[in-house]
Amino acid sequence: PPAQPLTERRQAGGVRTIVLNNPRRRNALSLPMLQSLRRDLLHDVKSRELRVIVIAAEGPVFCSGHDLKELSSEDDVKHHSQVFELCAEVMTLIQKLPVPVIAKVNGLATAAGCQLVASCDIAVASEKSQFATPGVNIGLFCSTPAVALGRSLPRKVALEMLFTGEPLSAHEALMHGLVSKVVPEDKLEEETMKISQKICESSKSVLALGKATFYRQITQDLDTAYKITTQVMVDNLTLRDGQEGIEAFVQKRKPVWSH
Repeated sequence: PPAQPLTERRQAGGVRTIVLNNPRRRNALSLPMLQSLRRDLLHDVKSRELRVIVIAAEGPVFCSGHDLKELSSEDDVKHHSQVFELCAEVMTLIQKLPVPVIAKVNGLATAAGCQLVASCDIAVASEKSQFATPGVNIGLFCSTPAVALGRSLPRKVALEMLFTGEPLSAHEALMHGLVSKVVPEDKLEEETMKISQKICESSKSVLALGKATFYRQITQDLDTAYKITTQVMVDNLTLRDGQEGIEAFVQKRKPVWSH
């Protein structure tokens, strides 16, 4: 039979769902998987119809990280660099997209799979989910996952994960800020769609400005962050939807967004 696509993309009601679709390989982020994921993330991304992206996965493992077969000594350094560079590109792309990206996690997310969760704007996890960076146990420290992890978790929690490889439970991940919400497995789809549909009620242009500004200011000192965001608030008011929202509020009616 023909090979199944490594990712599946479907879209309805403003919500694009991208499903990692290689459960036999634990949805490993091989070079082809990363290429497929990048294509699905970028597809028609400026369309007014696209309002939110959900990343999900088939099978009991959300994502096991890199495909270690690609990282054997049989492959050359150039290939190894290509794998890690594309992975970094995909992770940073998620935060550069003009729409919110939600990780819908139902199972194990390890190494670069944990990095993928940490890189998303929002993460909803089932109670059975676990998160780990076990590279240290096989002699390959999770240095690139540490970038996303260190920006999502308190430093000492991130370093314990990186030094020991021990997993966090879903509730521990919630407590430390790696995920936004933990729900029973049978409520995962419902809760993810509830958040997605709430996002779809807002103006795409306003959300795009807000998301870009959030990631721009978060790495700055306090004074610089306020300088950036003060100007953005002024810029926001020049958007058609910025004015529409205020007028609708004053007139006690629902806004009609132009996006």
